[in-house]
Amino acid sequence: MGEYFCSKCKFFDDDVSKNQYHCEQCGICRTGGQENFFHCNKCDCCYSILLKDSHVCVEKAMHHNCPICFEFLFDTLKGITVLLCGHTIHLECVKEMEQHFQYACPVCSKSYCDMSRVWEKLDQEVASTPMPQMYQNKMVWILCNDCGQTSEVNYHILAHKCTNCSSYNTRQTRGRPASSCSQSLED
Repeated sequence: MGEYFCSKCKFFDDDVSKNQYHCEQCGICRTGGQENFFHCNKCDCCYSILLKDSHVCVEKAMHHNCPICFEFLFDTLKGITVLLCGHTIHLECVKEMEQHFQYACPVCSKSYCDMSRVWEKLDQEVASTPMPQMYQNKMVWILCNDCGQTSEVNYHILAHKCTNCSSYNTRQTRGRPASSCSQSLED
């Protein structure tokens, strides 16, 4: 019937250059050669062997739609990448995000690449943009998308730097963190 045949999937193909193989745990045939992939039981999907000891596990990581194009990732034929946070996305969707200067995971908002040079430039911009007198002592609470810490920092119109990890990937919150609020209520 074909050069490649899988009796479980009832799949056959004459083009064996794709290095098809059947993954028992996934329950489907995959391409790329079994020697180049491993199945992560927690993520419940096959990843490149290069990620075996270095990826962040996210339960059923590819059993959802791509957060950009909404195509189901588990059985997609397009290239997939695993972001530093462990979330998966089509490689072409990440490239499109980069064309629009978006460098944060669309699922959890963590930076997916090294942003230290950008943060250095923002340090320079913040330092060279003094705030008017009325805002110089204004403090705001921020949540860092990269490390998850909250902190109180000086307000600035350009950006707010995390005091824990030095990231500018932050968002202003309405007030103190919940743990501080509950402590002040108890006093």
